[in-house]
Amino acid sequence: MRATGVIGAGTMGTGIAQCLAVAGHRVLVVDNNDDALVRAQNSLRHAVRLALLLGRGDRAALTAAPDRVAWTTDLAALHDAEFVIECVTEDIARKTSVFAELGRVCAAGTVLATCTSAIPVARLAAVAAHPERVLGLHIMNPAPLTGTVEVVRGGQTSSAALDLALTVVGEMGKTGIVVGDRPGFVINRVLMLSIVEAATALDDGVRAATVDALFEGCLGHPTGPLRTADLIGLDNVADTLTVLRTELGDDRYTPPPALAALVAAGHYGRKTGQGFHDYR
Repeated sequence: MRATGVIGAGTMGTGIAQCLAVAGHRVLVVDNNDDALVRAQNSLRHAVRLALLLGRGDRAALTAAPDRVAWTTDLAALHDAEFVIECVTEDIARKTSVFAELGRVCAAGTVLATCTSAIPVARLAAVAAHPERVLGLHIMNPAPLTGTVEVVRGGQTSSAALDLALTVVGEMGKTGIVVGDRPGFVINRVLMLSIVEAATALDDGVRAATVDALFEGCLGHPTGPLRTADLIGLDNVADTLTVLRTELGDDRYTPPPALAALVAAGHYGRKTGQGFHDYR
């Protein structure tokens, strides 16, 4: 049973912990907020119950998953982890702080993956004790339901670290596609511009339902760009756009008024019940 760690008890971190636990891993979730850990633990158990009810996955693996996950505020508890996935807020300062600390608490052989949406892996590897063991795993939300992972190989990422990451992704029942290290990688450099343009169309009087219906019906997308943004979390979309605008110096990644207004009002999409669409 592989020992893995997840840093961050938000929606993404909890979803990844679920995927790892269902795959048979021993998982340690670390967050500096006790209340967040309690919410995450309840959320994981609820998600597992729902998966069992809907018949999504192996029943025995799902039933055993919650007991394979431990929860702590102590980052040093990751010293025995073979593979660690960082899922904290999309903030360069916070992420670099985490990676610098991991260099002090993790074994030299531990592979460190960031679940960043847009920050180049090189920025985080630069503060790590072993930059050759740092890479990116861009997993889309909700983690238990997405079948493909964008695996980001940094300039110093070793073949051994990449192989282990692809193995872990495969153990979670997902397909890893390796891409190079650049701001936003491939998915978000394209997707974020699509969301910006879709949100800008709302200022011209186009309805969100119309935008998404056209993408779904004409192009065969499972969800249109605005429903996708709601699923990601509009706060996360805004943070990703900010990173891309800063890293690329490209004003096209500026959050449009419709998106900025929703974020300012605390309407982040599905997780709050309201975003471009109403889920209440």
